[in-house]
Amino acid sequence: MHGALNHGLTPVQGGAALRLLLDYLVPGSTQALEGTPAQWAGQSLDLNFLCEGQQVLHTRGWVQPQGDGWLLQLIDISDLQHSRQQARLRGQYNQLLSSIGQQLRQCASARLPAVMLETLQQVAGYWRVPSVALALRADIPLGWRLHSAYHAFDTPQLWKPGQTLGAALDGLNPCAPIHVSPDSVSADNRWLTSLFGHADGVLVPFRDLHGASAWLLLGFYAVSPGESVTSDSEWLHLCATIAGPLQDRLREQHYEQQRERMEALQGLLGTGWWEWLQPSRQMQLAPQLSASLLPALESVSLSREAWLALFHPADRDEISSGFTALLEQGTPLLLCARVYQPQRTEPAQWYRIQGQVLGKGAERRIVGFMLDVSDIKNQQLQAAAAQARLANVIASSPAVIYVQRYVEGALVPEFFSDSLQPLLGLRLEDCAGSALIERIHPDDREHYLERTRQLLREGSARGRYRVRDQRGDYHWLLDEAKLLRDDLGLPVEAVGLWLDVTEATEVAERVRHSEERYRILVEDSPAMICRYLPDLTLTFGNRPLANYLECAPEQLPGINLTSWLSPQQHEAFLQRLASLSPELPVSTAEISLQLPGREHAWWVWSDRGVFDAQGQLLEVQAVARDNTEVRRSQQQLTHGAKMATLGEMATGLAHEINQPLNVMRMAIVNVLKRLSNGDVNIDYLQEKLTRIDAQIQRAARIVDHMRVFGRRSEIEQQLFNPAQSLEGTLALMGEGLRGKGVEIRSEGLNCSVHVRGHTDQLEQVLINLLVNARDALLSKCETDRGFKPWIALSSERAGNCVRLWVQDNGGGIDPRLLERIFEPFFTTKPVGVGTGLGLSVSYGIIDNMGGRLSVSNTEHGARFCVELPVVDEG
Repeated sequence: MHGALNHGLTPVQGGAALRLLLDYLVPGSTQALEGTPAQWAGQSLDLNFLCEGQQVLHTRGWVQPQGDGWLLQLIDISDLQHSRQQARLRGQYNQLLSSIGQQLRQCASARLPAVMLETLQQVAGYWRVPSVALALRADIPLGWRLHSAYHAFDTPQLWKPGQTLGAALDGLNPCAPIHVSPDSVSADNRWLTSLFGHADGVLVPFRDLHGASAWLLLGFYAVSPGESVTSDSEWLHLCATIAGPLQDRLREQHYEQQRERMEALQGLLGTGWWEWLQPSRQMQLAPQLSASLLPALESVSLSREAWLALFHPADRDEISSGFTALLEQGTPLLLCARVYQPQRTEPAQWYRIQGQVLGKGAERRIVGFMLDVSDIKNQQLQAAAAQARLANVIASSPAVIYVQRYVEGALVPEFFSDSLQPLLGLRLEDCAGSALIERIHPDDREHYLERTRQLLREGSARGRYRVRDQRGDYHWLLDEAKLLRDDLGLPVEAVGLWLDVTEATEVAERVRHSEERYRILVEDSPAMICRYLPDLTLTFGNRPLANYLECAPEQLPGINLTSWLSPQQHEAFLQRLASLSPELPVSTAEISLQLPGREHAWWVWSDRGVFDAQGQLLEVQAVARDNTEVRRSQQQLTHGAKMATLGEMATGLAHEINQPLNVMRMAIVNVLKRLSNGDVNIDYLQEKLTRIDAQIQRAARIVDHMRVFGRRSEIEQQLFNPAQSLEGTLALMGEGLRGKGVEIRSEGLNCSVHVRGHTDQLEQVLINLLVNARDALLSKCETDRGFKPWIALSSERAGNCVRLWVQDNGGGIDPRLLERIFEPFFTTKPVGVGTGLGLSVSYGIIDNMGGRLSVSNTEHGARFCVELPVVDEG
């Protein structure tokens, strides 16, 4: 061997005699030397020799005979072989980069993370890199963040997607790849060794128009820059191939998301852009804005006049003027205007219109936006109206609204409403510092200071004190205040109001004195005053009532009036309460009570109901007057009238009794004659004795009815049939009237109804009416001998009433006297004959029974009617 082979090949172990050509070849290239050299003649031989430093020498040659041996001539083709390998690798490299770029640009947005991971896996497989990641610039303050990361299954995981790297990568050189090695990294970049797990790696940057925007991280990649089969430019090209399309897709996604958000925001806010196109002199509107302003508008381009017509006529001049200033002087446009809505009744639609000039010269553009501010504007208008109303109310209100600022534990006046001046004649300056406490009445200052302490302690306070006005007069002020605190709970200010209650306080004081006087009046009143619940339980009673009930006034609350009322009185009491209503709250009646240790007492009882808002009876206030003596006098008067009637009937009753006596006398005389003559038989004697017994019974009935009629009436009214009074009247008066030639006509007397009252008193009324009719008839008989007098009694049921009629044919009553006939002591009889109380007492009796006594003239004479209410026994 000679030449380059003699000096570059690796020496063979052993002696020179053992040197073989095969010992110098790279394993795998010996296939060209199979057979013998004679078989190689005329062929091209490609042989690869192993040189020092593990370098390979690529050769091409041929063999030819030379003496006893063979001459192998070789040409060094290492450069040619290297070029071929580089071309093949570059083709694969370009194909890989083209495939990566095409995948990143054409994949769906949803598959972009998966495609990116596949790309890093391809890079790792092609360059035999165990761990690969791509870092992108993130929003501040995150700095840099790993978008995607890949590591082989047998490699420790250095990075993971989403991992933040901070801003340290900003300090690296973004122009060339950076080889990281624990032994070669400078002191300032020690953090890189931690980033690469204290192993070798490469950082490949990517620059766009804004500087470094991506870094490709190759972990556990220990190839020195001089020995790498990939140049720095290829690494940069690889990083750009990956990061460029990725960032374009990410920006595209970001812009699409921004566009969607913007469209959604514009739709929600009712806003959109507009631009004035100078060449066409048209106003171009955003689609959302066009749909909001004019849903039926087909085009988004309008002339200036059409655009102005969209707004209310009251706002068009302002918009036109502002838009002209924007076009000619470049003055920014900013105003609010209403949309013209001639046929709509809902609140006005307001837009905030803003515009500005962008660029200069040929690139000059006029753009702006319109924002729907209807809610805000309408609220502002409502708030302004409410504030105006509130200011008007505050100004015209008699109350003074004030604000006191909290300063180091004290409340300092800061604001008073305008009503302070007309109320006290003061201003804010007159209440500054200690001036306010000086104007408070000396007797009320401690109360005012306690009000302040309570306000700071509890957060609210209410008090009443006197304040001196500008003229020196004191006003009673009702003070209500509330303390406002900040988020930390510390006092900020107190808000309250002063209400002039001078007149109310003075009135209350007068009312208190008046109540005291009325309390004394109620307690010392001779009338009985009380309040009770609907169940008749007393809640209050004055001393006269307590004296009647024989207890102390403080014992009255809780006592029930039922214990002094009979069942009939109790039922009538409850019925009277049930008839009370808010429209007719007053009821008056005479009640009878059985007081302890006394006879029956009669009280004139007046009730007034107290009702709630729903008309429910809550309580009853009553005033009572003892009417017992008056009632007894009335009873005595009634009884006296009854006795007078009996006196007037004495002659007729004597005749009634004399008739049975005469009959008995004649019967006895006849019996005695027969006995003296001895002509008496048993049948005759029995007949006479029976006749005598009948006459005795007749006289006894008359006497018994006179005794019943003459006694006093019962205390309480009872249910009875009025037919009983009619029968009793005819029993007492019938025979006497017939004896005087007066015909008695009776019909319909068997009425089966019941009324409430006293039987004997109704009988007394009927007897009075019959006596008056008898006297009138007998008086007429004296002047008219042919006159045939009669009296008719009848009864009838009319609805809920029963009527008893007493009519005569005596010619009637003078019409001029009909109105006075029931007056006490009025009579048409001669002096000494009548008392004038009969009809008056009769009228009172019927009135107490709830009925009515009336008189009228008929063609025959006077006709009296007694009308009584029928009582249902059920």
